[in-house]
Amino acid sequence: MDYIDIRITDNDLTLGPGNEPGLLGDRDSIIQDTKHLIRDCGLLSACIGERDNAKVTLLLQQLSLKIDDDLRLVPGTIKIVRQDTELFFITADTVKFGKIGLQVSA
Repeated sequence: MDYIDIRITDNDLTLGPGNEPGLLGDRDSIIQDTKHLIRDCGLLSACIGERDNAKVTLLLQQLSLKIDDDLRLVPGTIKIVRQDTELFFITADTVKFGKIGLQVSA
């Protein structure tokens, strides 16, 4: 594996058999890190309840640029689609592992 991360579920360590931390590798590590970046930056949460489409577009562009900073992702491939008020689909191409996709509820 190129990338290894500790598995986090519901903001807590996920323990495996023997109570050792569970691990993630490669694609799953990138997806988890992207989810954490989205949560921590707060830009997606700011979209909730925002009625001004121009402001939502600006927030999503800012989020896309933040995600784009991850060196494991191919620059310019991040796409964010707002499904409804609180549901977003995010896709990107990784440098080594093909496409990733995640669904995020704000």
